[in-house]
Amino acid sequence: MKKSVKWFLVQRFLIILLCIYWSVEAVNFLYKVAIAPAVAAFLESQQIHITGSGSMVTWLLQVLFYCLTGFLPSGIREWVQRNIERTMGSSISIQVTSPLYGGVWGVMLRIMIIGGILGLLLIRILPYLVGAFCYSRIVTRQFNELLAQEEAQKISRDQRRNLMLSNIAHDIKTPVTTICGYSKALSEGVVEEKNRQPYLDAIYAKAMRMDELVTLLFEYVKLDSEGFTLHKEMGDLVELTRETVALLYADFEDRGIELVLEITEEKILFEMDRLQLGRAVTNLLTNALRYGKEGGRVLIRLQEYELTVADEGAPVEPAFAAHIFEPFARGDKARSSKGGTGLGLGIAKKIVEMHGGKLLLNQNFGEGYTKAFQIRLPG
Repeated sequence: MKKSVKWFLVQRFLIILLCIYWSVEAVNFLYKVAIAPAVAAFLESQQIHITGSGSMVTWLLQVLFYCLTGFLPSGIREWVQRNIERTMGSSISIQVTSPLYGGVWGVMLRIMIIGGILGLLLIRILPYLVGAFCYSRIVTRQFNELLAQEEAQKISRDQRRNLMLSNIAHDIKTPVTTICGYSKALSEGVVEEKNRQPYLDAIYAKAMRMDELVTLLFEYVKLDSEGFTLHKEMGDLVELTRETVALLYADFEDRGIELVLEITEEKILFEMDRLQLGRAVTNLLTNALRYGKEGGRVLIRLQEYELTVADEGAPVEPAFAAHIFEPFARGDKARSSKGGTGLGLGIAKKIVEMHGGKLLLNQNFGEGYTKAFQIRLPG
């Protein structure tokens, strides 16, 4: 159960307890000022005298038992009444002096008194019954909402999985078609010897594209599996960031993208899985390399436990911004023109969250950058 739901139920439980407490106090006050005097006056009018002390509930129960035992034979009645008195620890004494109590009127009177006392006892415990009923309704409603949410999430997951499978098939089909067509042309001798190299290069490029897709898909599924765990150890985020940037520096240079590094010189120690967190940073840099502005700038800023990768490329369309970290959550145009899969950001988000952090898209970053991806780790 989610923590928010648990806290909600605890809050409602405490509120109902408070309501029960004040309701019981109100009923006790009503008993003292109205019900008890009225009952005592009625019983006295029927020449039924009650003396002694005891709690209101004990008083009512003993009167109830006394009236019930009135239907028993004389000897047994006294024995039962003495044992009830001793068991309840009460000093209340009940005396009946009315000569009518033993006749038909006495039977009717007993029945009336029994019904009245049962009603008064019901009023006494009514706050508890109402409180239990209300809380059970709250719990039932909350669990029904949770079940409905889980069902909706399951449907949503199934839809996303089906969409992901469809997109995987789409992304694999294109290079497979190219490889099959070019391979057939080469094997059947359709292509002259001097023109074979472009075909071989195309086959190699498409094969590498398929290898990249399968690798990313494998990483995404692996992170989402139950048996996967991080191997954490204390490390320096500054060193990790610099090493990751250095590995992709040549690729940024090839596209004419200027890297703006704002990385602190001081160590930032953090317990992490160096391999996985490095993969998350690499995916953000690869995303900036792929979708950043050619000849523009990419900012890499590390301050405290926040890493920012910002670029000057086209902003993310609002339709995709809310789903940008889901696999293949991009338009067909972006897929065909840039060659991305959308898995990289999904993998990065999973890794960051497994480290207790958050990965956010900020399209109001400013400083001349159109968008920024920010990793915020717990300090």
